[in-house]
Amino acid sequence: METGSPQNTGPDGPQGTIEDVGTEPVWIALPPGLLKMRRLLLVVWLGLIALAAGLLPGLLAGPAWAAFALPPLALMAWGWVMTERNWRSWRYAERADDLLISRGVLWREETVVPYGRMQLVEVTSGPVERHFGLASVQLHTAAAATDATIPGLDPAEAERLRDRLTELGEARSAGL
Repeated sequence: METGSPQNTGPDGPQGTIEDVGTEPVWIALPPGLLKMRRLLLVVWLGLIALAAGLLPGLLAGPAWAAFALPPLALMAWGWVMTERNWRSWRYAERADDLLISRGVLWREETVVPYGRMQLVEVTSGPVERHFGLASVQLHTAAAATDATIPGLDPAEAERLRDRLTELGEARSAGL
């Protein structure tokens, strides 16, 4: 087996695996439903702002004032591209002793959460996330600075990850 290749693959790609010592972690990307949800929210909110910024001044002060709708529309176009770049930057990997979470476009941030330091793993899903069939995994540790979140997972994957992290956390903290 090649170094860095998935140890356990399913029909949808690599599944969460425990890596051998010295190999590269198998990174798992977030599902595309998160990108779809974030883009829809971007279009709805900035579309409403563009409508209000262009329609109200256009009706009250004249058609030339409708140009105030252009900045929110330009921001929407820029946000459309940046939302995808941000979505592509999120990934996570399960290793033998810890969980890695990587994110960020300009400033890369990689969080390492040791299984033995996890105190609470919860799955949350707000109304918009539920509508898109998504859930988030929130990890709480003894140090508040190392709390981490993995957003936009399929609910089944979020529950699997929660159960696995809880099991590994209990096994690793037994010696403390």
